[in-house]
Amino acid sequence: MTINDGLAYLLELPAIYLWPVFLLENILITLMVLWSGKIIRQYFSPAAMPAYHYTSRDWLICGITNVLNTVITYLGYWLWKQGFIIIGTEFSLFILSDLLILFLAMDLLMYLFHYVIHKTWLYQAIHGLHHEAVNPKPIDLFVLHPLETLGFGSLWLLLLLASSFNIYAIMIYLMVNILFGMIGHLGIEPLSAQLRSKPLLKYLGSSSFHHDHHQDITRNFGFYTSIWDRLFGTYKS
Repeated sequence: MTINDGLAYLLELPAIYLWPVFLLENILITLMVLWSGKIIRQYFSPAAMPAYHYTSRDWLICGITNVLNTVITYLGYWLWKQGFIIIGTEFSLFILSDLLILFLAMDLLMYLFHYVIHKTWLYQAIHGLHHEAVNPKPIDLFVLHPLETLGFGSLWLLLLLASSFNIYAIMIYLMVNILFGMIGHLGIEPLSAQLRSKPLLKYLGSSSFHHDHHQDITRNFGFYTSIWDRLFGTYKS
């Protein structure tokens, strides 16, 4: 089955089937993040580091986030089906250029959104929930206020509405997004300081980079990179 066959099949599926499929997709992503995060923490954690546990409240909010992410997924599908979102399927160099655009544009949009909710009443009303985790653990990636979840999802849909993007670039970006989200909430740093100081790598958002943001909420608002923090004076090494 080609990518075009897969997309054509999606177009034919009734909504009654799409909703559970999209929900299952989001649940599997969540479970993958939690399992991978647990394995990485077990392998790289200092021996004296206490084990973490997830509360029933964590699971409840995580579940709500999954439902809302399913809504965003379906809305993206509907916008594509109606022709508002244009997706290319050619296998070409546009995959790389589109991936770079998605990566940097979303990093900038999320930086700006993140900065605004920290500097306004939105922090107490919405974002403070996420920052209850001073030392984040993998599930905290999904412990978000519902409005914040919808806000980040809306940024993604707005970017897709702004221009056409290659389907392969979109899929790779989504995997990269999940990877960085998990890394940022490991609660430990699996990479050595020497490796993180290498050219290019030093500009990527490491686990320490986002962990420091949970420790000092006035710095490090970026997600995938530290580029925007460095440009706008909010970077903390």
